[in-house]
Amino acid sequence: MQTLFPTHCLLCLADCESDLCRACRESLPQLPSEHCPLCLLPTKGSCICGNCLKHPPVWTHALAALQYVFPIDAMIHSLKYQGNLTVAPILANLLLAKMNHCPLPDVIIPVPLHPTKLQERGFNQALEISRHISRQINVPLLPHACVRTRDTFSQTELSWKKRLTNIRNAFECTTSLAHKQVALLDDVMTSGATLNELAKVVRKQGATGVSVWVIARAMPIRFNQRH
Repeated sequence: MQTLFPTHCLLCLADCESDLCRACRESLPQLPSEHCPLCLLPTKGSCICGNCLKHPPVWTHALAALQYVFPIDAMIHSLKYQGNLTVAPILANLLLAKMNHCPLPDVIIPVPLHPTKLQERGFNQALEISRHISRQINVPLLPHACVRTRDTFSQTELSWKKRLTNIRNAFECTTSLAHKQVALLDDVMTSGATLNELAKVVRKQGATGVSVWVIARAMPIRFNQRH
C-alpha cells in the first residue's frame, strides 16, 4: 500500500517510512562496545578509565548516542550552523534509542548558550533536542534553570588543556534542584569541560545526582576510528 506522505532517508534519499533507512541507520558510527561509563572513551571491560579515576568528573553517568564522525557530525553541523531545525528530533530519536535501560532523571537541563551567541544563532540546539526528548519520556524540561554568564571562545578552537580555563565560571544556576536527579543535555561532548563546569553549579543547587546526555562523543585522535 502506498503511503500518502512518502518520506526519504535524510542521508541517502532512499524511499523509506522513517527519517533514516535501515541501511544508513545500521551503518551509523557506534561507540566502542567497551567504554568508560563516565567519559565514554574506550576502556577494557567497560571499567572506569585511569583518567576518570585520577580526575573524576562531577557527573555520575554519561550516555551518548553515537561517535562524532561522519555522518553524525554533518547532521549536527546542519542543525547548529545552517538552522536546519528538522534535524533536531532526528538526533533526539537517536539518543532515545539508547535509553532502554537508562534510569530517568527528575528533570532535564539543556546546556545554555550565552545571550550573545543565542541572538546570533537564533536558537539553542541543545534546547531544541531536549524539547523532543522531554516530550517522549515525560520528564520535565528546565530551559531557564541555568544561564551562561560568560561569552567564551568556541571550545572547538582551543586545545584540550585550554578548554578547562576557557569555560571556568561560565555558568550560574539560581534554581533550587534539591533532591533532584538531573540530566544535562548537549549535542557533542569533546573534552567534557563544558558539561563538567555546568554540573558543578547544578550540584551546588542541591542536585543529588547528575548525568550527562549527548548526541555524539568526539574521540581523541588516538581513539579516532570507527568501532
